[in-house]
Amino acid sequence: MNRVARLVDRPVYSMAQVDRILGLHGGTARRWIDGYDRGAKSYPPVIRQERTNEDTATWGEFVETRLLAEFRDAGVPMIRMRPAVERLRRELETPYPLASARTWLYAEGQELVRAVQDEVGLDSALQLVVVRSNQRLLWSQHAESFRGSLEWTNGDVPEPRLLHPMPDIADVQVDPLRGYGEPVVRNVPTEVIAELIRAGETPDSVAEMYELNRSLVDAAVRYELKRAAA
Repeated sequence: MNRVARLVDRPVYSMAQVDRILGLHGGTARRWIDGYDRGAKSYPPVIRQERTNEDTATWGEFVETRLLAEFRDAGVPMIRMRPAVERLRRELETPYPLASARTWLYAEGQELVRAVQDEVGLDSALQLVVVRSNQRLLWSQHAESFRGSLEWTNGDVPEPRLLHPMPDIADVQVDPLRGYGEPVVRNVPTEVIAELIRAGETPDSVAEMYELNRSLVDAAVRYELKRAAA
């Protein structure tokens, strides 16, 4: 009996594409996903269990990189997240603990994350769960932003189906099963919209051309400008 392929295992992007879509500095995705060398020292990956030198990222790896991108300005080396990721990987028995429905959709997942980050001594700037004075568990601001960027499949074992690459531009999304996973607004690639604007088309004419609301055209242009500025 053939094993049903999981969406998170689907190879989707090159490392350079991950950087481009998420607005990361060149080389960031490779360091986080597959580790890197600096001088004589080697640094292990945050996302993969071990280095593979594979240039293609799966959908699950892309989703996890989207979470790490929330913490890019935390001022703490991302490698410090690795012990927590390793422990969650073992506890949840999945190679993608940061893209798992068990982590994000169920209270037990939040409790597990809190226990793991306390156990490994995760830097406060990188923590996913915070505890209020009444002992109530809440997702941190960055974690909540990431949760809001995901849409899940239906079924007994939900998987991340769609993702919004930038938290402040919710109209832009990526779908690994359509358009080669490129960012779109209503199935129109944001890059196409931005190229038309650069060529002299007005936002209103582009909106009419693709039967879009003007706000969607503006969102596509904002996304492309922000991505290019990374």
